[in-house]
Amino acid sequence: MSRISRLAAVPVAALLSLGLASCASDEPAGETEAASNTWEPVTVEHAFGTTTIETEPERVATVAWANHEVPLALGVVPVGMAASTFGDDDANGVHPWAEEALADLDAETPVLFDETDGIDFEAVADSQPDVILAAYSGLTQEDYDTLSEIAPVVAYPEAPWSTPWREMIEVNAAGLGMAEEGDELVADLEQQIADVVAEYPQIEGATGMFLTHVDPSDLSQVSFYSANDTRVQFFEDLGMEIPASIEEASADTDSYSVTISAEQADMFDDVDVIVTYGGEELRDALESDPLLSQIPAVENGAIVDLPGDQPLGTAANPTPLAISWVLDDYAGLIADAVDKGE
Repeated sequence: MSRISRLAAVPVAALLSLGLASCASDEPAGETEAASNTWEPVTVEHAFGTTTIETEPERVATVAWANHEVPLALGVVPVGMAASTFGDDDANGVHPWAEEALADLDAETPVLFDETDGIDFEAVADSQPDVILAAYSGLTQEDYDTLSEIAPVVAYPEAPWSTPWREMIEVNAAGLGMAEEGDELVADLEQQIADVVAEYPQIEGATGMFLTHVDPSDLSQVSFYSANDTRVQFFEDLGMEIPASIEEASADTDSYSVTISAEQADMFDDVDVIVTYGGEELRDALESDPLLSQIPAVENGAIVDLPGDQPLGTAANPTPLAISWVLDDYAGLIADAVDKGE
């Protein structure tokens, strides 16, 4: 059975009008006019069960990383969304691609939820949403239950922080009653990716590993994103392959990350490129470590250091608006790393 059951569809033109109406200067952010009387309930299946949106949502709130990018990409301005901290170059809580989308929609910045210590349920409730989008998130059952007391919640389909970008768009768009527009957005992004990847043929077939939360002063353990994680899955969008070692290490877990002893580093002899955060200090530590330096990507210097304090630092985690913004730079960095390994 499909995770998303559309009981009825609103005409596309009407829905586009609905989304754009939310940006009008005389409407509060996220509020929309009823574009038609043809709305019928939309049911979305997810990890916590099913959610049915009985009435056409006029006020849309989003929680967790990047869910706000789906409504923004579809012309709907949320009444509230999670503040962005990682990769936010001007510390205003909004990534540049979201700023551009808001500007294009002639809209003010929505209320920003501070999620430093978890979801701010009070702030979400104060935004008075009709629906809460969280298709890419780490919601617990308790989080979901609490949010559901505020408004219908569109949660992740299977596991925390493991919703691929296509499904993130599909599920959140369904919650807006804009499934067709979501499909069009996915197709457009797929074409953009294909066009950019064609410029870097050396990427095709290279294997990639994403190191994360690595302490340069203590390399006794190696942490990396698993094959369940969207960053690793994005390698495949770029024409790369997930190494068999990463697939094997991910086989018995639903988690988005895995930690192993550095003594097992020889298992990564099939890794051509490493992507990570950490900069020169981490690179130097990897290259000087007697175990980790034997990984082909480390030995060849085929390492992509993403800056965590800049928008490019989010490049590895594909999201609806960020993909277009960082794609060419990210692919170029990976291509340079592949070249070093040849």
